Amino acid sequence: MDNVFRRKSIHWNKKSRKSMQQSLLREEPLSIRVEGNPYAVVMRTPGDEIAHVAGFCLTEGIIDTPDDLTSIGFCEDDVTNVVTVTLTPSRREKISEILDRRGFISQSSCGLCGKELVKDLFQIIRPLESNRPIEMKKALDCLQKLANVQPLRQQTLAAHAAAIYGSDGELLTVAEDVGRHNALDKAIGKIFLSRRLEQAALLILSSRISYELVQKSARARIPIILAHSRPTALAVELGASLNMTLASLDDDDAGLYVFCGEQRLFN
Repeated sequence: MDNVFRRKSIHWNKKSRKSMQQSLLREEPLSIRVEGNPYAVVMRTPGDEIAHVAGFCLTEGIIDTPDDLTSIGFCEDDVTNVVTVTLTPSRREKISEILDRRGFISQSSCGLCGKELVKDLFQIIRPLESNRPIEMKKALDCLQKLANVQPLRQQTLAAHAAAIYGSDGELLTVAEDVGRHNALDKAIGKIFLSRRLEQAALLILSSRISYELVQKSARARIPIILAHSRPTALAVELGASLNMTLASLDDDDAGLYVFCGEQRLFN
């Protein structure tokens, strides 16, 4: 499926007004069904639906391993906007409360203050023990070159990206989407389904670091997050409580601001 549309636009500036073609990014709803029941609907860029839903289920606490899945697939072969997930009986019983809530804390946190949210997430997600260090220069290089692995961004200037690297700087997977959460779920889902998630050491984001992205990364046990924009205060509080490393580009795009977990980055 072609995710780039060409549409007519009017370009105006103080000197001229003219008609021109622009590339626009496709956006459609994806319905996620768990055990035959509607669970969530997300707006996303079509593609990688199975990996997207697998990553979503992992980062939302519905599954822990691929073995928790009995099946994951489209409701109909020619309809890719609905994906159904079936769990093993033991997993279904274990997460019955999550299924009853029709969503995890990232989607049902209205009314919670920051401290309550971090406390709840800390009880759900174990702090990360991995302290595999990564050379700061190598991590910065991955962040600065993110645009090189963003073909949709290059065409439309509208796609977010999530790229996951190993501790040696090897690119394990990358995904783009109109939504930053979707891009991360897709990237995680790809290596989760191929059982390579334990190799993940570094996450690069095109967006800011919000607490939801820290939560998803923690669920996937990825210890280091680097992003183009700074994290929110709540993201840093959660990241520090979970023993994670959060950093962003400095004001000159030539270095890093490290907000927590600096022990994993060395000169």
